[in-house]
Amino acid sequence: MEIESVTCECCGLKEDCTQHYIAKVRTNFAGKWLCGLCSEAVSDEFSRSLKATTVEEAVNAHVSFCGKFKANPAELVADGMRQMLRRRSGDLSPAKSKKFGRSNTT
Repeated sequence: MEIESVTCECCGLKEDCTQHYIAKVRTNFAGKWLCGLCSEAVSDEFSRSLKATTVEEAVNAHVSFCGKFKANPAELVADGMRQMLRRRSGDLSPAKSKKFGRSNTT
């Protein structure tokens, strides 16, 4: 089983996945690889939108949506989860994010 690093074509998040999984995702999303968060958003967009009649149109709509943000939407979700967990654990001190290189404040 060979592992490959792949980048989401919507938000730019990098993940390490098997080649089989990468091929499966690309088959589902018009040849593009999407992270789990973006694939869920595209699936939701496709299932409920009157504008997106094909998966490719739903992918393009989500790529456009992600491009409107200065920060990566997946990083914003990860930062929010990190802050929530810190609050629940009682750790309210500011911590530096090693991965993203910026300080989080609560």
